[in-house]
Amino acid sequence: MTVLVRVAEILLGVIFLGAGLNGYFVLFGMEPFAPTSPKAMDFLGDGYLLAMEKGVEIIAGILLLIRRFVPLVLVILAGLIVNIFAFHIFVDSELLLLAIVLVLLEGFLVWHYRDNYRGLLESRSKR
Repeated sequence: MTVLVRVAEILLGVIFLGAGLNGYFVLFGMEPFAPTSPKAMDFLGDGYLLAMEKGVEIIAGILLLIRRFVPLVLVILAGLIVNIFAFHIFVDSELLLLAIVLVLLEGFLVWHYRDNYRGLLESRSKR
């Protein structure tokens, strides 16, 4: 099981690190090295939103690859992954398969690290 978890962490880390770097290539006016969704690039524009999102993706990808703060990274990526998935369902279905893979990897890893989230799901604090 731990090998499968590590493979999922590496896959998710590589995908987000690659997507983040790819976004900075677009931001700096260079040709992207991986396929991008033109509609997503139009939506994000070439300003602070693209830079901020891609910066988060790069940091999250690196942290997943080096296995630091993995439960926190999964929480941060959850919002991005939900938006990526919804965007590819409703706006641009070109990369829908990748969005589904992201949801499956995230879900698997959240399930594996579920004990780390127990405190977040308490209705009343202990203090």
